Amino acid sequence: MMDLEDKRRLVRELLREVGRGFAEPHGFPVTNNPGRLFQLLVLSVLLRRTGDYHVAVEAAQRLRGRWDTAQRLAASPNEQRVELLGKDVRRGTAELLGELAWAVVERYRGDLRRLRTEARRDPSRERELLGQLPGVDGKVVDLFLREAQVLWKEVSPFADRQALAAARKLGLGRTSEDLAELARYEESEDYAWLVGALAQIDLDRRHEEIRSLVSR
Repeated sequence: MMDLEDKRRLVRELLREVGRGFAEPHGFPVTNNPGRLFQLLVLSVLLRRTGDYHVAVEAAQRLRGRWDTAQRLAASPNEQRVELLGKDVRRGTAELLGELAWAVVERYRGDLRRLRTEARRDPSRERELLGQLPGVDGKVVDLFLREAQVLWKEVSPFADRQALAAARKLGLGRTSEDLAELARYEESEDYAWLVGALAQIDLDRRHEEIRSLVSR
């Protein structure tokens, strides 16, 4: 069984090995501007609606390359979205993403920061407002906030089920508070990056490989 210092060393090695969360290593920087936040939401919807995260990430990258804001995606023809998403993404997802984009434009002028302002930075209200958008269920909200908490500090410390599953398998703890203690999240952005990295490890089933880092 690892002691506290071993766990913290594993966290440091894990972040060095895997990177800054889930979204950023896949080309989706989590920065405080409308386009980036909307791209993160689209990525979260695609992750929820596909069985393979590689398919979801590649589809989100193609969409971003063509329509990088809610306004541009909302104005895009559905058939072009279908073609760009590819055969591995269900056809209805293209229409759904168009509806999502229109909703974000109509309600928040394309800027999810306005949602945060409307919620008065209350995490439960943020979750509620996000959940009112087309295609955004509780799992999508979890995926979005897991990454966005690096900016939306009121949400932190938050870890979704996948991150917590990896944490348990690695012996790092069972709750978001356990992980926050290890990452010293009050001092840096490491906590938000850690939970995203843990989700990536769980998706790739790299638990044994990562656990071995402390014995090097």
